[in-house]
Amino acid sequence: MLVVAGESLVDLVAQPQAAGEPLTMGAHAGGSPYNCAIALARLGNETGYLCPISTDTFGDLLLGPLEAAGVRQLVAERSSANTTLAVVTRNTKGLPAYAFYRQGTAERDISVAKLNASLPQKIDLFQIGGFLPIEPEDFTVWSAVIGAVAAAGTIISIDPNVRPSLISDFAGYKSRLSAFLDLAHIIKVSDEDLDHLDTSLTIEQHAEALLARPNAELVVVTLGENGSRAFTRNASARAPIHAPPVFGDTVGAGDSLMAGVLTALADRDALAAGRLGALDAKALEAVLRFGSVTAGLNCGHHGCNPPRRAEVEAVLAV
Repeated sequence: MLVVAGESLVDLVAQPQAAGEPLTMGAHAGGSPYNCAIALARLGNETGYLCPISTDTFGDLLLGPLEAAGVRQLVAERSSANTTLAVVTRNTKGLPAYAFYRQGTAERDISVAKLNASLPQKIDLFQIGGFLPIEPEDFTVWSAVIGAVAAAGTIISIDPNVRPSLISDFAGYKSRLSAFLDLAHIIKVSDEDLDHLDTSLTIEQHAEALLARPNAELVVVTLGENGSRAFTRNASARAPIHAPPVFGDTVGAGDSLMAGVLTALADRDALAAGRLGALDAKALEAVLRFGSVTAGLNCGHHGCNPPRRAEVEAVLAV
């Protein structure tokens, strides 16, 4: 089973309004790990999601797509805490910006005992998301759980999805994130993530530094409309974006790409220490291409709506 750990939330998006009319908001299920779990399941992977879900109405909204995709909700007992909310605004290019409300919410209703008791017996990969190192108290819980999973020999992947607007102590956050990066075998970052962390390094220098960490074997960097790159210690590759026939928006594109990359690695039986770093440039390019098509098909919709495996394979077959 591929297990995804991290936040779920509901995006509240302002709807167009005429002057003098009351503001109305559309509610959409989201959260980077949540999106990734759904994308993995739609691509045919046995997928578990490790995050408490609220008993409130927004929690019902979150559960629907998980169940429809076939994701196994690992924390069976729902939380009485409210669902995390993100208020979404868009810039002139249509790119989203977020304001988060997550004090005492369900995705933070966690303990080491609760999470450990929810883990399946067999974990082929443990994917961790961006909110886990933001607050010290959350990090303490998650680092104990992830550290034990890593010590058992499980492949760890991470998509940090750095959000400075959520972080009050960036130096402390970077230290906590660094501890997670030291555990990870697969690290996926965007060029924006890298700029938030250190603007003085090139992408190649960032990749080299990440690959110098204790367990890292594969680094994937997404570059927006400029495609994506993959690096191991011995090889590298590039892939362009896949442009859908009709463009919707980019919500969930990075999460879908991550799911596509992990699926392509699983297809190659590469989710094992040593095998990731042994991938050659041709294999890396194919992995990126699968991820790129997965992300591109998602962008053919408004909001995160990852494709099924058959849709991806149909594009790749052309």
